Parts: sequence; C-alpha cells; structure tokens
Amino acid sequence: MAQALPLWPTARVRRLPPVLAVVAVVALLALPAAPDGGGGIGNAHPADAVSALAVLYCALRLVRDRRRPLTRRAAVVLGLPVLGLAVAAVGAASPGAGVEGLGRYLQVFVLVPAAVLLLLRKRDDVRLLAWAMVGLAVWQGAVGVHQYVTGTGASYQGEPIRAVGTFGAQDVMGMATVVSLGLVCAVGLALGRTPVRHRLLAAGCALALLLPLALSFSRGAWIATAVTCAAQLLLSGARRALAVGAAAAAAGVVLVGGLGVGTAMLQERVGSITQVTDAPDQSVTDRYTMWAAAAGMWRERPLTGVGLKGFPEHRDSHASLALSSGSETDGAGAGYHRQPLLSPHNMYLLVLAEQGLLGLLALAGSWLALLVLGLRRLRAVRRAGTAGQDCGLVACGLLVWQLTDFAYADIGGPSTVLTAVCLGLAAWWALGSATSERVAER
Repeated sequence: MAQALPLWPTARVRRLPPVLAVVAVVALLALPAAPDGGGGIGNAHPADAVSALAVLYCALRLVRDRRRPLTRRAAVVLGLPVLGLAVAAVGAASPGAGVEGLGRYLQVFVLVPAAVLLLLRKRDDVRLLAWAMVGLAVWQGAVGVHQYVTGTGASYQGEPIRAVGTFGAQDVMGMATVVSLGLVCAVGLALGRTPVRHRLLAAGCALALLLPLALSFSRGAWIATAVTCAAQLLLSGARRALAVGAAAAAAGVVLVGGLGVGTAMLQERVGSITQVTDAPDQSVTDRYTMWAAAAGMWRERPLTGVGLKGFPEHRDSHASLALSSGSETDGAGAGYHRQPLLSPHNMYLLVLAEQGLLGLLALAGSWLALLVLGLRRLRAVRRAGTAGQDCGLVACGLLVWQLTDFAYADIGGPSTVLTAVCLGLAAWWALGSATSERVAER
C-alpha cells in the first residue's frame, strides 16, 4: 500500500507570516555594500531586489486571496505622489532619466510602502519588524564601534575613525540612518505596555545604540533622532518624558564626560551645527550652496520643476563659486575617492527643484496625511488604554524621524529601502491596521 507523502513544505510556507518578506529586506542590509558604492543611483543592493520581490509576493497573495488591495483612503494617500512624479518624468531631460527616476520614486514612496501595509496583519507583525530593525542597528552599530576603536573606519579630519558599518566610506550616512531608526524602534518598544522584560531589553538596546550614533559624526541623524525621541516621550506621557529624559541626559554625561568617548571631536561636531554664518566648515558651505541652487531651479520652473534626475544637470548654472568640486571619502576598506555633489541633501528642496510645487504638494501632502492620521489614532489608543501603544509609537516615531531627516538628507544608497519600510509601517498604523487585523482573524 503506497503511503502518501506529507505536503509539509507547502503547508509550512503557507503558515509563515507574510511580514517575513519585509523582514528579509531589513536583514539583507546587514550585508556589506559593493566596494564601488553599490546601492546608490544606478547600483542595486540585494535589499532593493528583495523589496521588489516583496511587492510581487504581495500582489500574488492579493490575487490568490481575492482581496481588495487598499481602502479608498489608503489608495488616495499612498497614490497621491504618482501625479507629481508622472508630470516630472515627462519633463525629464531624457526618457531614460525619466524612467529611472520614476521607478526609484515609485519604489520608495508608493509600491514598497503599500506592500508593507498589506503584508502586516497584526500588532505582533509590527513588533517583529521593529525588533528586526533594532537587531540590524545593533549589528551595524557594533561594526561601527569596532571601526572607531581599531581605526579602520572612514576618514574624518584625517583620521580613519568615522563609524560607517558595512556601508563603506562612500555611504557615510548609511550606518547613521540604520542606527537612528533602530534606536527609534527601541524607544517605541520600551515605552509600550508589553512585558517588562521586553521593555527592559528595548531600553538597553536604545542606550547601547547611542554610542555608535555619536561615532557616526552625522549631525542630521543626531538632530532627527533627538527630535523624534523627544516626541515619542511626550506622546507617551509628560511624567514619563521627564523621567526618561533625565535618565538619558545622565547616560550622555557618563558616556561622553565620564568615559571620554570622542569628547573633543564630538564637541567640535556638535558645535558646528550652529556655525551657519560664523566660519562654517566646507560641508556646511556646500550644503547651503546646493540648497540655494535647488531654490533657483524652482524659481525657474515653479510648477513642474526641471524634471526627474535633473538636479545634477542644472546644478552648475545655479550654484555659486562657493561650491566645491566634490566630497572626499577614504578609509573603511576603500581607497581615496572624490564624489561629485549631485543632490542638495534636502529631500524637500530636491523634490521642489525636480518636481516643482505640484510634486512637493503631492509628496508632502501624502506624508502629512499619514502623520495626522497616525497621531490621531495614537492619541485615541492612549486615551482608551488599549493595547498597541508601542506599535503606534514606533510607526509615528519612524515617520517623524524621516520627515525631520529629510531636511538634511535625501534618498540614495542602500539604506533608502528602509525609508520605504518606515513609510509602510506608518501607513499600516494610520490607514490599514484595523482592516489588516480583521483579515488576520478570519
């Protein structure tokens, strides 16, 4: 008598939570970036490829389950940027540039966030994804601290001490972004109403991540993280905000003052944040010069901008002589390299220059809608005292961090895929959490 073979592989795969497809995207960012700066414009990181597979996987699940993809509100909020992107793609300098730019923007701001929203089914999925981001941050932070201690990091003021993790010297913002987002997730998890041991572990991870964040020497990441963590504390309660703020300040004093971790360089870097007109360093001068160039492009074409990927082509005609020829990178396993300055390092000004007022209103309107709806839901959950406050703090915190960091950075590099994941988490909390949980219960 023939014995039927068990169909355990198919059955087990079907029982796996869909969120694992998004977790895989986060996990792949632990891999070293390509030596030539892979992951930037025109170079794909494995995480980008898997994010595309996650979108395809989500689409196949929708077809199989015969589910309505998005609610009307979600479709409007997430689809709003498409209008400005389509117009800007038509106005690009060449069809190739328009298609490439359109694909990148759709990936980061529309397709992957929508897939994350649909693949997250319940609060435990959000917690799993948040812990995955914390784990990635701990790994990258550990690599960064090792680089600082052993002098194998990226060059900073002539010394190979800048912590960049596995992203390399040509993407000095990569580790800072990952560590910051992991820290925001840890703070959100620590402030929730989960078991005490989970909150203590999250708080410990948040404190541990302060060191690699400091050693990244990234002023924009510092500012965005400080603003976000303060917002998370206030949203969790004023009394708790005072207590945790005092503890964090004490930890900072011990870390920098007592242990002397990079004291002189850190103090100089912090002080440079306010040196806008009083002898700013060249990086600050370049940044403000490119901001002025982006504003000039917008004034030239205020409604539709100069077209997707048009900033590099129009930069020289709008920038002053104060702009340097490029930024210098060295160390972290790579040789000396001079990178051209091809973006204004401000997402809002980049969108304004390339997509005009139409594109900025569409993108910023989508982000603002997510923020307002997310904060409103978080406030309702906190007042009702129901479960899920940690998920709301994580989702809203990640969105606040991105919107703050966009004032000092734009998309580019392997860590950009995390921006899409963060927007998807925010969308789940603001637009799709109730619907997703009802589907998961069936």
